[in-house]
Amino acid sequence: MNTLRERELVSFGELPPDEPEETLDLVRYWRAVNRNKWRIAALVAAVALLAVLYAQSLPSVYQATATILVETSRPKVVSIEDVYNGSLGSYEYLYTQAGILQSRELATRLVRKLDLASRPEHRPRADSKPWYARVLPASIMSSKPAVPPSPEVLERGMAAAIQSATNVKVVRNSQLLEISFQSTDPQLAAQVPNALADLYITADLEARFKMHERAMAFLSEQSEALKKKLVASEKALQEFREREKILDIKGLSLGGATREIEQLTTSLIEARRKRAEAEAALDQVKGVRVADGVVAVEALPAVLRSSLVQRAKDQLADAERRLADASKRYGSEHPRMIAAQAELRAAQENLERQVRVVIASIQKEYEAARANEAATERALTRAKADVQSLNRKEFQLASLEREVSTNRQLYDLFMQRSKETNVSSELQSAVARVIDPAVVPTSPSGPNKRRIVLIAVFAALLVGMALAVLIERLDNTVKTSHETEAKLELPTIGVVHKTKVKRDQHIERLFLEDTASAFAEDIRTLRSGVLLSALDSPQKTVLVTSALPGEGKSTVAANLAFALSHVKKTLLIDADMRRPQMGHVLGAPPHTPGLSNLVAEDLEPGRCVFTVQGSDLCVLTSGRIPANPLELLSAHRFVEVLEKLKGLFEAIVIDSAPVQMVSDPLVISQVASAVLYVVRADDTPYPVARQGIRRLQRVNAHILGVVLNQLDVAKAEKYYGEYSGYGSRYYRKHGYYKR
Repeated sequence: MNTLRERELVSFGELPPDEPEETLDLVRYWRAVNRNKWRIAALVAAVALLAVLYAQSLPSVYQATATILVETSRPKVVSIEDVYNGSLGSYEYLYTQAGILQSRELATRLVRKLDLASRPEHRPRADSKPWYARVLPASIMSSKPAVPPSPEVLERGMAAAIQSATNVKVVRNSQLLEISFQSTDPQLAAQVPNALADLYITADLEARFKMHERAMAFLSEQSEALKKKLVASEKALQEFREREKILDIKGLSLGGATREIEQLTTSLIEARRKRAEAEAALDQVKGVRVADGVVAVEALPAVLRSSLVQRAKDQLADAERRLADASKRYGSEHPRMIAAQAELRAAQENLERQVRVVIASIQKEYEAARANEAATERALTRAKADVQSLNRKEFQLASLEREVSTNRQLYDLFMQRSKETNVSSELQSAVARVIDPAVVPTSPSGPNKRRIVLIAVFAALLVGMALAVLIERLDNTVKTSHETEAKLELPTIGVVHKTKVKRDQHIERLFLEDTASAFAEDIRTLRSGVLLSALDSPQKTVLVTSALPGEGKSTVAANLAFALSHVKKTLLIDADMRRPQMGHVLGAPPHTPGLSNLVAEDLEPGRCVFTVQGSDLCVLTSGRIPANPLELLSAHRFVEVLEKLKGLFEAIVIDSAPVQMVSDPLVISQVASAVLYVVRADDTPYPVARQGIRRLQRVNAHILGVVLNQLDVAKAEKYYGEYSGYGSRYYRKHGYYKR
């Protein structure tokens, strides 16, 4: 009991992940198309009829073509690419010209030239009423009278119609353009390409002539401005030369200044050398101590180089020699000796005097050399400043000269371009010429009515087949035993044909009332499957249920019970306590107690069971409907009652409620030895049926298999490819088949 309660509380809404969707089955799709072939044929026929009516309503269209040669490499008399965008010499240029031919401007000129806006037969559909306005009454559409379109509106509409009907094609590997035009009027079809080619050539000449006029005006204006600018720049240059008194700054002035700087630089180097020498001599003199006397000073190189000092030294030497000679001959008091000594003293004094003079001259030479160096440096600085001033003037002069040169070049260039633009030979050459003018067509070029009808028929066929396949893909019901086993993953224990019954006849009693029918044979086959499913089990308690109401579980349960009653002592229990019907269908006596009474009131089974008239089948109805059937079926008393009934009968068939609606079948499956799961062919969605099976599998119910109910054998044989030769021919041959 507790086990049943726990299983009852399992969340049956949670399902395992869905199985992968079916792969593409071409045979299945072909059968879907075959099943809907008459619908597809009706759709194709309707579309074909509409296409024929539409094609017949289309007016005949005529097409004419004119061929022109585009001059992509015209001879260049002048080279003024800024004024004329020259030929690109490639397909880009040809496609550009094709675009010009299809421009709105040329179409508008064409409408004006041919006066198409005033010809009603050539007016475009833009000014006509829409289709719904032509169908509905005028009073519904608008109460105001229709205002005729203005000439401008008509002209624009006609130009747009001309553009849409004109086609310009570039002939491959050539400079040819084909201008084609389609119209319901053959005369207009030939007029438009020819007139368009003439307008294209004329428009190009007019455009280039206007460009020539604009270029001439622009060049003239710019030439005058440049001439004034040139005169002003030349005047500014001359004024600068006169103000700065420059004759030839690059030749004389700059050359003399450069030579002066070079000479001053050389003089400065020489003055620095002399100053350095004088400074060195002066340093030598200053470095000799006074105590050293004249002898040390005389040894200096600057003193030795003096001629006066040399002469004084020679005189001193002569005086010393004469004094030496006199000392050898005379005494100290001798006049000659005294004279020689006086001469020696005079020579020494002269030498000292000359040395002092040399030393004084060295000092003066140093001061003179330093003054000369400073003067030379000042002169060099002034010369450099003069050169820098000249350089600045030269820069300004060069700037003015460049401005004059540039203005002169621009003026010359614009004068040359002005003369080139004035040449008229280039302006007279045409951009294109007509090679093959359009002629009036003698036969229409379209529309291809046969092609329109064929395309419509083919499209309708494809749409019909696609719809049939789509319906097949959206149809998730099971139709054959093969699909039942593939999608529900359970064996098909039996197939029950779709059978018609009379108005006053119950299909639950059909096996008993018509044992020779195909339906009865299906029930016998189902009985054999149930009996052979477990040969080692002498006791059979079969629970019959389904996913949803209306799938025929009660019909299968009642007729299977009738079939089992022929071979075994069988009891049929109506356990559907929410919508019981076995008692009424099988003729139960009034006020007969049933299953609820047997469980709740502890009655004897004999008082609750009745035998169907004309058969050996015993039936236990549902009895009084309880307030809570699930609690009644989950009670331990229900298990005891069922065990007692198993001892009285060899086979028990239990008709239960749908498993997707209530949990009664889940509880009953725990005491049943097998479960038959009824699925209605071509009606029950297989995801719903599979969900019910999974609910039973969660509580470990022993599902014997699936019963495919109400199968249309003829339809299955014709459209699904199954049961070929099984249904009609076999039963007709043996006299069993009834419809």
